[in-house]
Amino acid sequence: MTFLSAFRFRKRVKPPVATPIGRKAAPTAVFKMATRRARGPGDTMRTRVVLTMCAFILVYGAIGGRLVQLGIAEEAKPGAGPRGQVAASRPDILDRNGEILATDIKTASLYAEPRRVIDADEASEKLATVFPELGDDKTRARLASDAGFQWLKRELTPEQKEKIFNLGIPGIYFDSENRRFYPARNEVAYITGHVNIDNAGIAGIEKYIDDQWLGDLHSLGFASNRNLEPIRLAVDARVQHVVHSEIASALTRYHAKSAVGIILNAKTGEVLSLASVPDYDPNNPAEALDPDRMNRASAGVYEMGSTFKLFTTAMALDAGAIRITDVIDASRPIRVGGFTIHDFHGKYRPLTVPEVFIYSSNIGTAKEALKVGVEGQKAFLKKIGMFDKVPTELPEVAAPILPRRWAELTSITVSFGHGISVSPLATAVAPAR
Repeated sequence: MTFLSAFRFRKRVKPPVATPIGRKAAPTAVFKMATRRARGPGDTMRTRVVLTMCAFILVYGAIGGRLVQLGIAEEAKPGAGPRGQVAASRPDILDRNGEILATDIKTASLYAEPRRVIDADEASEKLATVFPELGDDKTRARLASDAGFQWLKRELTPEQKEKIFNLGIPGIYFDSENRRFYPARNEVAYITGHVNIDNAGIAGIEKYIDDQWLGDLHSLGFASNRNLEPIRLAVDARVQHVVHSEIASALTRYHAKSAVGIILNAKTGEVLSLASVPDYDPNNPAEALDPDRMNRASAGVYEMGSTFKLFTTAMALDAGAIRITDVIDASRPIRVGGFTIHDFHGKYRPLTVPEVFIYSSNIGTAKEALKVGVEGQKAFLKKIGMFDKVPTELPEVAAPILPRRWAELTSITVSFGHGISVSPLATAVAPAR
């Protein structure tokens, strides 16, 4: 016997009403009677408990569902979040002895997910305590937007990261990126070049390897987290250090605007050292934007002056126009086309071929060029590469500036390095050809 049945038996029951023979009770009356008998105080209590439980289940279910939605909804598309935009990995650049000239280091970058930022104004104010520039209206607008991802600051120092972390701002996060580091700093700036904020090469060997193959790997996503084979250069870091130090000292000593130094292996064509000053620190690429910072060794062209006398003497000997034992009269100036060619420190006497070179005689060199002739001179200079860009891996290579009209007077001035402009690297490479 159930409790409900015992309770029902304690109730006072009215005697049933007689129904005339041949008549049935109305269905409505029967239904009402059954309903009244089924309900009681216990049923009402149970119904209320069930309804309350259902309400709690619905509320907490909605909260739980929302939390799950926030955790997995709108999964970032490739390239839309920090993982799609972080700086990709690059191979180390080494000198000929294995010394590191460029390498990747890990650094933190700051980004926001604006849809998770609770108060954009407060977030901007807190960020401004570490980075004042993030307290402007533009940053507040970005934090208040409906975007899923916004870079705020790239390449933070450990101290900056800790300060931001301690602020505890909702919707503000860190991501690990690769940053390029150049241990030798200015010494190899014009050789290694540098990269931009996304670790893409934009100058020097860094740009060369991107143009050759690394850029394609990055665009396909194959070089983000891989250990790439190092790039070994012919440069010797020890020699580079000495050359850079010497030309930097000469720049100061002689109050020069610029200076260049190149050491080349004449047998193999390998560049052991190439330095140009003024230079810049590739760890701070913004310095490279200064118009005075350029690789004058390969990207600048100049009238190289008396260094060309080496080529003129070699040209005359190669053509058989003179012999090493010949004597050239340098006692009087030469007059050509209304111009007079003098010697700067003339001996004003006949000179042997070696003496013409030793004393840097303009008169003797001009007579050597006249013996070869205009066409012979042009053919020889073309053969040693003076008419073309130097074939090298450096992207910053300038083309020579050649005379528009190559007459006899032009041949004379070119013989001692005027009237034609070439790069210092081309001048260094030519004797090795």
